[in-house]
Amino acid sequence: MLMGAPSRRPALRGLPTMTGPRLALAAALLCSCTSPVADANSWWSLAMNPIQRPEMYIIGAQPVCSQLPGLSPGQRKLCQLYQEHMVFIGEGARSAIKECQYQFRQRRWNCSTVDNTSVFGRVMKIGSRETAFTYAVSAAGVVNAISRACREGELSSCGCSRTARPKDLPRDWLWGGCGDNVEYGYRFAKEFVDAKEREKNYVRGSEEQARMLMNLQNNEAGRRAVYKLADVACKCHGVSGSCSLKTCWLQLADFRKVGDLLKEKYDSAAAMRISRKGKLELVNNRFNMPTQEDLVYVDPSPDYCLRNETTGSLGTQGRLCNKTSEGMDGCELMCCGRGYDQFKSVQVERCHCKFHWCCYVKCKKCTEIVDQYVCK
Repeated sequence: MLMGAPSRRPALRGLPTMTGPRLALAAALLCSCTSPVADANSWWSLAMNPIQRPEMYIIGAQPVCSQLPGLSPGQRKLCQLYQEHMVFIGEGARSAIKECQYQFRQRRWNCSTVDNTSVFGRVMKIGSRETAFTYAVSAAGVVNAISRACREGELSSCGCSRTARPKDLPRDWLWGGCGDNVEYGYRFAKEFVDAKEREKNYVRGSEEQARMLMNLQNNEAGRRAVYKLADVACKCHGVSGSCSLKTCWLQLADFRKVGDLLKEKYDSAAAMRISRKGKLELVNNRFNMPTQEDLVYVDPSPDYCLRNETTGSLGTQGRLCNKTSEGMDGCELMCCGRGYDQFKSVQVERCHCKFHWCCYVKCKKCTEIVDQYVCK
């Protein structure tokens, strides 16, 4: 069982950069890709399309990577070097989409996927707060999935975490259980996710450069959220649960906590613009400059009220709303003042549950007719 850990996390030294012969080669390959790339497709599509398991790959076999949709030239070359990573990048993207849909389930824009190629559709072409969150949570999903795959022995290029023993860990506690390799997950996610942005050349001070810098900032914020929330976990050893000895290791936080943190960052995201020098600067100088852990955006959000093919908004017609809520999930705000329709539905729930010795719980099924409301 997991026991209470020290109040402070292990000292995660400055965020590392990727090293090693293969990674140096990867960086060289990325530097050779300098032409702008269209944004119609995205690596997010790895979440929507089945990927072969790593054991089915042949080292150096290019057809696998050439057939994966949504990869930029630099990401495709990284795929050729790290083919066994691709299935876990897909898993990270899926967990990110699921978390995005949970966090925005009661908002007008609810992180809906529209196809298997662009995934979220044209709405991602707008440099809005919602786009900022999506980039951040996606980068976080890759860190999370790769870090865990290392710990579980799924990848040949990494293993258990090598994070140094926390200074405040009691002396008689052992440090060395197999922890999640957040360091490697961070480094690989940085190389892969940022590749699409770094291989582009845009005119200094242009709107395209502003969007590229926005994406890189939000990618980093997502990675740092996972890094920041990783904490010490400990397990007791001893006769009859005496807990005379503890073994501790570094463990990823539940991804819901990462989503919650990034949602807070979304709510406080900073509006930015590009300067003539090609740097992002605050639109309103009364606010503090964002740190590397903060989200930024360069375009105002559409209202998402009506379906709009140009912006990619799906609108809120047909969405369920809460008649009694005054929040974003309330019918007044969700339906944008258009009104709502009422209908009755039958809900089936477990009820009258009883525990029987030994050892199971038996319940009855109860039906209830409830009122529901949908936007006009």
